[in-house]
Amino acid sequence: MTLVSNAESAVSFSLPPLDIIFGKTPAMQAVRNKLEKVAETDVPVLIQGESGTGKELCVRLLHALSLRARGSLVKVSCPAIPHSLIETELFGYEKGAFTGAMATKLGRVEQAHMGTLFLDEVGSLDLGVQSKLLQVLQDGTFVRVGGHEPRSITTRLVSAANSDLRNQVEDGTFRLDFLFRINAVTINLPPLRQRIADLPILIDYFIEHYAKVFHHTPELLSKSAVRMMQSYHWPGNIRQLENLIRGYVLIGSEEALVAEMMPETPRDGITTELDLSEPVSLKNITRKATHDLERQIILKVLQANSWNRQKTAKWLQISYRSLLYKLSEIGMPEVPPRPLRIPTLVKKSEPRSVKTAASRSRVF
Repeated sequence: MTLVSNAESAVSFSLPPLDIIFGKTPAMQAVRNKLEKVAETDVPVLIQGESGTGKELCVRLLHALSLRARGSLVKVSCPAIPHSLIETELFGYEKGAFTGAMATKLGRVEQAHMGTLFLDEVGSLDLGVQSKLLQVLQDGTFVRVGGHEPRSITTRLVSAANSDLRNQVEDGTFRLDFLFRINAVTINLPPLRQRIADLPILIDYFIEHYAKVFHHTPELLSKSAVRMMQSYHWPGNIRQLENLIRGYVLIGSEEALVAEMMPETPRDGITTELDLSEPVSLKNITRKATHDLERQIILKVLQANSWNRQKTAKWLQISYRSLLYKLSEIGMPEVPPRPLRIPTLVKKSEPRSVKTAASRSRVF
């Protein structure tokens, strides 16, 4: 059974369409093929990728398309749990195991019985916990804290890491045998900057999604804004893109969206990186520094004037035409955005509902 034939399962778990998740770039198609092959197996899967690339989304998809979809998907955010509590959170405890243990508590491992256990940012687990989880992976048994009776479970383990765990093995902070157990299959998610061809469909999807959430049809993004987004390096990946589009749909300011992609002003003023391995051109370096300073000044004045171009031109004591030219040079849209990128998604007359947005605050 393929992912295509199981697309209905993804919909039932409130996941984006598969064509949105995987796009059309070769790297993501390779990810899709690997997911298709492992989805209905019980082999442990390790998903690696930078923050914001959609690792959790892939975990949810794996669970939705697996034979354990009727069971629970239990997430453990490893760095969010103090080291002193991680063992009891994972394995639970018996009544009276320690002061305050007034009743028996099931741990996350036991809650994932017949389902999927998701270890997010697994690289933050300490060596002792890794050793105990290794036992669970080897024979499916564990002991609650304060208990003596081994308990058996069957679960599918999926782990996620935002860096290559082999480097932690070399540093001595991650067990090699544990790494071998959790990565029967490794899926590496490419950063957004390596799948820019997917940017247009992602933009359209997020605009449509948040137009429905906020009951507000957004205006058309200008070509210059889209070009800038395509040339941006996206350090926060798809999550950053989603947050930008969400703000754009809610506030309707394309200038604010573009400003978010501009580099921050250095605290100590303009700084220019120099490559002194060969002779440098003082003229070129000075021109670039002047251009960077001019861009920062224009952005600050724009923000101070609530993105009003005419006021900004007066404040800078330049003509309106000169300001438009300089804005085009730095990638800012020259003209206000034209209306209606998406036809009649939601009527503007409908009441706005921020509570709905809170319940669906993030897709990726």
